[in-house]
Amino acid sequence: MAETPVLIILAGGASSRMWPLREKSLMKFGEQPLLLTQLRRYATLGFKEAVIVANLENRTDIAGLVDHIKDMKIEIVVQPEPKGMGDAILKAEAVLASRPDTAVYINQVHDVVDNRLHLDMLSAYLNYPPATYLAGYEMEDYFPGGYLVVDESGRISGIVEKPGADNRPSNLVTFVAHLHSHAGRLFEAIKAEYTKADASDDHYERAMDALMKQQVYQVVRYSGQWKALKFPWHVLDIMNVFLDQLKGKGQQVAESAFIAKTASLVGDVYIGEGAKVFPGAAVVGPAYIGSNVIVGNNALVRNSMVLSYSNVGFTTEVARSYVSEHVDMHACRVLDSVLASGVNFSAGCTTANLRIDHGKVSSRVKGNKVDTGRDKLGAIIGHGAFIAVDAMTMPGVKIGEGAQIGPGTHVHQDVGDGKRVYVKQEIVVID
Repeated sequence: MAETPVLIILAGGASSRMWPLREKSLMKFGEQPLLLTQLRRYATLGFKEAVIVANLENRTDIAGLVDHIKDMKIEIVVQPEPKGMGDAILKAEAVLASRPDTAVYINQVHDVVDNRLHLDMLSAYLNYPPATYLAGYEMEDYFPGGYLVVDESGRISGIVEKPGADNRPSNLVTFVAHLHSHAGRLFEAIKAEYTKADASDDHYERAMDALMKQQVYQVVRYSGQWKALKFPWHVLDIMNVFLDQLKGKGQQVAESAFIAKTASLVGDVYIGEGAKVFPGAAVVGPAYIGSNVIVGNNALVRNSMVLSYSNVGFTTEVARSYVSEHVDMHACRVLDSVLASGVNFSAGCTTANLRIDHGKVSSRVKGNKVDTGRDKLGAIIGHGAFIAVDAMTMPGVKIGEGAQIGPGTHVHQDVGDGKRVYVKQEIVVID
């Protein structure tokens, strides 16, 4: 019987599209980082060995997380520069050099899918180990990604990138859930592409195209949940995946938490150790309140995640938002927003989340205007930013780490890391 494949987990690369947020694999959804959640899931599903491809910035943090996993053998390799997926996969070759015939299952840490997909991929491989298997996500609406070319038996003969809505070869979109039957052949095919003069960085995709002509590539169809953490507003999508896991579980309140008699817990709510929900406050599920969080008098938290040691101050509203650790808010409105750790959101501040014309909210990423696909989107605020009293952010605005927004300022465009933005004011005194 074939052995369980070795996981290759891509957790390196550049996170520049996630600005102003930090390393996406280390973002917490609940009490632990996404990478740790994913590793524990893989272990539960029966995987015994993993190679994590990190980068220079996150390798130390990842090494610390790996210590918490006792039932998997995990090795960390480093991709020093973001040179594409092919280069990242090749970094795992040194670990597997003595076992070229080992099967490998390649995943990205920031793709969140149902367990069913991983189980189906494993089942397909164990039933017929010579083939390589690619997940095919069934989508009726057009998606600007790669589409699989498949025949009636499910055999894959190619991948067409962004073919246009009228030229799709199938309704199956590919994403990184690829189970290769022979690691050595894959590594050699990728290295062969690097010897060519082609300047594009799609060496991995070209290698697979070459291998499809030599061996069977089979699709594993998937129609469950797929959320990818690619842009900063996707944090809200991943948050909702975790909030969905609370549904049907009622009110989970830690013994050390304090809930005032006149506070309200409505629906599926998680309240962590040492948290305090004061009189008049309401937490409406699905909602996650982390350890030692304070939800102040008459505050409202709904459909949101508030992580440990944050303060939701008096009369504050947090709706459909992700609030990281050690964030302070007071008498403000946080709507459809993402607040990184250490943000101070002062009294009277509001994240505007709806365009006047009710259109889709756009955001600039690396200088380019990107449609977020969201009807409502507030602000994305980086670590340690200070937003002073009565400031207001317009839909889709991003504020960098350590930035300072002066009182009464209306922020209409992105603010870089460490910048100070304020409104000049002329004071007129009339006797």
